[in-house]
Amino acid sequence: MKISRAVFIVGPTGVGKTDLAIQVAESLRTEIISADSRQVYKELSIGTAVPGEKQLKRVKHHLVRHRPVREYYNASMYEEEALETMRSLFGKYPEVVIAGGSGLYIQAICEGIDDIPAVDPEIRESLIERMDREGIESLRFELKKLDPGTYRNIDLKNPKRILKALEVSLSTGRPYSSYLTRKKKERDFLILKIGLNMERELLYERINQRVDAMMEKGLLDEVRNCLQYRHLNALNTVGYKELFEHLDGRLSEQEAVQLIKRNSRGYARRQLTWFNRDPDITWFRPDQTDEIIKYIKNDTGHKN
Repeated sequence: MKISRAVFIVGPTGVGKTDLAIQVAESLRTEIISADSRQVYKELSIGTAVPGEKQLKRVKHHLVRHRPVREYYNASMYEEEALETMRSLFGKYPEVVIAGGSGLYIQAICEGIDDIPAVDPEIRESLIERMDREGIESLRFELKKLDPGTYRNIDLKNPKRILKALEVSLSTGRPYSSYLTRKKKERDFLILKIGLNMERELLYERINQRVDAMMEKGLLDEVRNCLQYRHLNALNTVGYKELFEHLDGRLSEQEAVQLIKRNSRGYARRQLTWFNRDPDITWFRPDQTDEIIKYIKNDTGHKN
């Protein structure tokens, strides 16, 4: 019996993953699952670079704009939904394409996510309010007391990571680090990972142009329509948080746009740092479409 295969298209924001994934999916005659942590939300479209109407008509996409932004969502929930979708698609196709730049979501499919318990939403809200009121340093101090193991290893400049660790620790009474076994889960499909990258200056120029295009498409109006949800973690993301500051009067529109470009470039660097740690990724330029498709058809992938 032939084993199914998952073909991953990964890389930094703005590099061209969507266009390549569509061409690969058309070549393999299959469908695409998104691995983007913000494209899951119904209200977020322009700022998350959801595939356009024509692109969605060419190839069916899954796990795109299927959750309301007010609902809590995490990598563990994504793992469950993605694997369920893959099982359904493998009943029709021998291969499925997964495309996106959220490293944790890709890891969730390939290796699994530790079973982190549900957290008390009131605790989450109180921590967010406290961070707004007292600053991130207050949360760092509490994390150091409650979970010194996580404090030593976490990115202390990343408020999302600190909030996650604290809300689990406070909700369960156990340190967040006690839930992290980091044991790979067995998968019953082959895995092939294609990474896209290009010269840094060219990538940055593409990112800048894409931000300008998003503004022309109406990103500011999209952000304005999400004002009531700005306190949610889903909106604490590049493209939205900067324009919230503009709507508050703290930044001019031009200043906000320049900040989005700068923060998007920083996000791209962090994505590349994450993916460069993965030895299973084979890297190409986005203009090497023919070479990539040939490589995919000649390589069987590997079991995790």
